[in-house]
Amino acid sequence: MNDSVKEYVVEKVKDLIAAPTCCAETREAAQSWLDAVGSEQEAEQTKKLIAELEMDLVPIDGLIAFAGSENGVQVFGPEKAKEVVAHAKEIKAAGAKYCDCPACAAAQAILEKKDAL
Repeated sequence: MNDSVKEYVVEKVKDLIAAPTCCAETREAAQSWLDAVGSEQEAEQTKKLIAELEMDLVPIDGLIAFAGSENGVQVFGPEKAKEVVAHAKEIKAAGAKYCDCPACAAAQAILEKKDAL
């Protein structure tokens, strides 16, 4: 991977770790990747990070379904769940394929570079 891609991905991985919407498993995979950058473990950790991101990136229809469900109401609260559904429908209408929360946005940015990793 060239230095500019590596710098970009390192910054996005740091954004991912700092995102309040990042789950513990993804945060752990991201930190393991950061710890492995420049070592003989980098390739293995890169594969693990990509697999975790692909599994956790939330499709926009999944976000709409979850936020509109009883579980979504329990997680977000009734008013915030309605806001999330409305926002998700709005960004879907504008062409979004995935959730745009900070964790998903960072994951998307990293996955866009996966072929260069």
